[in-house]
Amino acid sequence: MEIEVTPLPGIGVCKDFSLRQARRRIGVVERRDGSVELIVSRVDDPDTTVSIPLSDSEIDVLAGLLGVPAVTTAEDRSGAGGLTTRQLGIDRGSPFDGRPLADTEMRTRTGVSIVAVVRAGVAIPSPATDFVLVAGDRVVTVGTGAGLDAAARLLTRG
Repeated sequence: MEIEVTPLPGIGVCKDFSLRQARRRIGVVERRDGSVELIVSRVDDPDTTVSIPLSDSEIDVLAGLLGVPAVTTAEDRSGAGGLTTRQLGIDRGSPFDGRPLADTEMRTRTGVSIVAVVRAGVAIPSPATDFVLVAGDRVVTVGTGAGLDAAARLLTRG
């Protein structure tokens, strides 16, 4: 299943996908001000979109109903040669939410390598540079402690 990420100039970004059986599209609009709306539209008529604003607590409840685990801390795994792996989250409001992996320039800017992305509990190993990051993704990284700290800052501030 493919998530479409559509920039909405001056508004934010829309992330949605098709529900084949129901002939509908479902997704979210994440506004620049941080607010989120659940959207449902007909595949053949996107102008019939129903939009439901969600509070942060409603987002958490809906995520729980859908079985999305709450991840609140980075997971570190120490390895040989001073290298560590860490999962870094792409949060709502991240400058890279809705942008391709290449835009991070992660290795050039921090010396850290991105080895996988975990989306909705599914690992995507060795993502290509055109892979589009979305809020909720967990980026699996390898680097030194200082590099990983820089990578975490980069993903939150750009």
